[in-house]
Amino acid sequence: MVSAAKLKKAQKTIENSVPYVSKITTVLNSFVASLDGASLPALSQQREVQRVAIIAVSSNSSLCGAFNSNVIKTFSDLYKNYRKTLSAKNILVFPVGKKVSEAIGKQKIGKQQAEIDIAHDLDYASVNRLMEFLITEFSEKRLDKVEVIYNHFKSAAVQEVRTQVLLPFFPDVSTVKASANTADYIIEPTKSELVDELMPKVATLQLFSALQESVAAEHAARTTAMQIATDNADDLAQELKLNYNKLRQASITTEILTITGGAEALK
Repeated sequence: MVSAAKLKKAQKTIENSVPYVSKITTVLNSFVASLDGASLPALSQQREVQRVAIIAVSSNSSLCGAFNSNVIKTFSDLYKNYRKTLSAKNILVFPVGKKVSEAIGKQKIGKQQAEIDIAHDLDYASVNRLMEFLITEFSEKRLDKVEVIYNHFKSAAVQEVRTQVLLPFFPDVSTVKASANTADYIIEPTKSELVDELMPKVATLQLFSALQESVAAEHAARTTAMQIATDNADDLAQELKLNYNKLRQASITTEILTITGGAEALK
């Protein structure tokens, strides 16, 4: 019941923020796609991955079905894949949520402090601090890739684990094609300067949006899981009641037969 109430608030938050994030990402995609290779900003430069950061997002508590286990499994597969070519010290892991943090600890994987509290009101400032650190590391070539693993909120009944690359930022071709017929933008001072200014903000917004979706997906998963558990408990109670009545009826019948047999024996 609590998650059902929180889900409505989380859905409203997503409905309010997604159009803005989507539009500003579309604008940035079109700008980056129109730049030549020499003008590409530092955050769009793709290079051989020698050091990577993974942000894994879960909930702080259980009773939400496969919500956490799906994220943990996806993280484990991604981590093992990177370990084939990278050493453990070159894979920075930022767990957000107690469940994934505990799972990473059990696997004896080193982890960094994300300092993002996903259980209460999600704070943009804490997300911005984390992204500022990652953007600085990437810009100074101490990081080559940043990925986030989270549950995407498709609907109240469906949640989907996604792995999204935050850095390097490269345009979504489908989005660029969709906006290709729009009017040209008048840009001041230059397109390159605007891209340099927008890109860190969009990267932070994408992470913040992923966390918002994870919160909504958690409440949706918990609502569904608890409803299924309640229905199963009701079915089990009904089945036990039926079995009890059958046994009680059999016991009464046995007693009646015993009494009847005794009465016949006295005749």
